[in-house]
Amino acid sequence: MGPEEQTVKPPSLALLAAEGRGLLDIPALLAVAAPLLATAPRGQSHPVMVLPGLGADDRSTLAIRSFLEFLGYQVHGWGRGRNVRAPDADVSAVAARVVELEQQSGSKVSLVGWSRGGIIAREVARQTPASVRTVITLGSPFAAPGASNVRAIWRLLTGQKYEPPTLARISRLAQPIPVPATSIYTRTDGVVAWRACLEPDGEQRENIEVNTTHIGLGFHAPALWVIADRLAQPPGTWKPFRPAPQVAIWFPATTRRD
Repeated sequence: MGPEEQTVKPPSLALLAAEGRGLLDIPALLAVAAPLLATAPRGQSHPVMVLPGLGADDRSTLAIRSFLEFLGYQVHGWGRGRNVRAPDADVSAVAARVVELEQQSGSKVSLVGWSRGGIIAREVARQTPASVRTVITLGSPFAAPGASNVRAIWRLLTGQKYEPPTLARISRLAQPIPVPATSIYTRTDGVVAWRACLEPDGEQRENIEVNTTHIGLGFHAPALWVIADRLAQPPGTWKPFRPAPQVAIWFPATTRRD
């Protein structure tokens, strides 16, 4: 077991119990943030696939997909029902679909993955880097996949005992991917440890903090703004995210720094 996996602990039960407050991001998104989000950066139209988290299906990513469709992207769900299969069971099928979308459109595919969906997205990019433009993850614990409170959730969803990741899988998931990568995380995540969501320092890798919960990440206006900003970058022009002046107040100091 690597040092990162040894030192990162799952979130407290108090944070897990507070996850429901993330649902407050839904009315805030509709009533307050929508006009500002309408001014979010727009980039070249290209395919974007959005992958759901553990136990969820494409319905859970409706807000993200609707927003990206509004911005003019060719948006796709992952189309594989609920995300409850064994680790790596979906990677090859999703990778094949990504290659198909790239061939049909003539443009590389961007991947947006929430929680476990982000881990799958990263592994797809590792398999098919020539077909992937960028990967954006939301609360995905790729750096320490065992540092989470998913054991009880997994048993509830599948009726099966949760099998912790093997040492080989932990090591593989933590390795940087060969395409630009953005990890969006929140320190008040009650499902996965926020430190487990951090990319190591390096070229075309970044970590962006927002203030919400794990459940709220898919409806949180600042997270949606980050996704839009990252997708708007033309290929080959990657720069670290810095919030525009009109939305800077949305972000904690870790994200606003110059």
